[in-house]
Amino acid sequence: MTPAGHWQVVPVAAVVVALAMAATPAWCGTMENKVTVVIVFGDSIVDPGNNNDIRTGVKANHAPYGKDFAGHVATGRFSNGLVPSDFIAQGLNVKQLVPAYLGVQHTPEDLCTGVSFASAATGFDPLTPVIARVISMEQQLVYYDEYRSKLVGIVGEGETKQIIDGALFVVCAGTDDIANTYYTIPVRRVEYDIPSYVDLLLVGVESFLRNVSMRGAKRIGFVGLPPIGCLPSQRTLGGGLHRSCALERNAAAQLYNTKVQELIRELGKDMVGFPTLVYIDIYNVVQDLVDHGERYGFRETTLGCCGTGTIEVSTRCDARFDSVCDDVSQHVFFDSYHPTQPAYKVIVDYIFDHYRQFLRV
Repeated sequence: MTPAGHWQVVPVAAVVVALAMAATPAWCGTMENKVTVVIVFGDSIVDPGNNNDIRTGVKANHAPYGKDFAGHVATGRFSNGLVPSDFIAQGLNVKQLVPAYLGVQHTPEDLCTGVSFASAATGFDPLTPVIARVISMEQQLVYYDEYRSKLVGIVGEGETKQIIDGALFVVCAGTDDIANTYYTIPVRRVEYDIPSYVDLLLVGVESFLRNVSMRGAKRIGFVGLPPIGCLPSQRTLGGGLHRSCALERNAAAQLYNTKVQELIRELGKDMVGFPTLVYIDIYNVVQDLVDHGERYGFRETTLGCCGTGTIEVSTRCDARFDSVCDDVSQHVFFDSYHPTQPAYKVIVDYIFDHYRQFLRV
């Protein structure tokens, strides 16, 4: 426990795990000192397909997405294969894949071991999901309530509480707010400069964290922002003729990350009974992948693998019209916005390899 209470700020990536307290039915079995449930909220980085059946243009349920997934299936993951939430669940020995909550026929085991409510292109700015016509963070909580009711129907209220007590909650959002709503569209730039816009996002972050806590979350991993200006599309849009990293966008991500950590500290001082929360800093590891990709076996760090690699993403990355690079494993980015499965694996491996003291497994 820190002086600020149970809220913790860890300067580098870490994930928190919890102890499941009692035995549950066979399909919801627990293991001492192990996370047995992974529950995910956020955006495209951890969306395994929730956008597939909603009326939005932000989808990845078409080739070439999923080209290296089992059976070459485009599940809706914005990757050539797996996304970080899958690797986190694997690393914690929970299961191989974290399924989408929507559009999937879940088994009892699926529900008892966790799902993802994440929706690509959403964010903490209330305007962000409206523009993209995707699932807001608030609606994700509504779906969580529905999910919890289903758990109660399977194992009862008492066992459901124990399952939730032993869950790792992962929250990963915010990139789309800055990259899209502020810089690319850019509807918020008329009203806000970057410091005031970051403050607006923090209102959404605080509200979401309070609401997750009220719903019983005991352990939360909160993911910070990457160096947004180094994403291929942001280089194209804001990096000039040479497509350098867009430094202003990186500075915005860094300011957000700093203020999120301050918010976590303040919540710990002000609130009693809040869950343990670990700040997950992915900025540095992603920056290292971009700057020194060769250390990790990557040759291309500035372009996506789809089409020209400069701007293609979502429905603009379509195998019917766009070629795909011959060797995905050499690329940090699959489309102009999202990393490849190998790059995601590096990021999650980095978490588990260097910060096991925070994992308590």
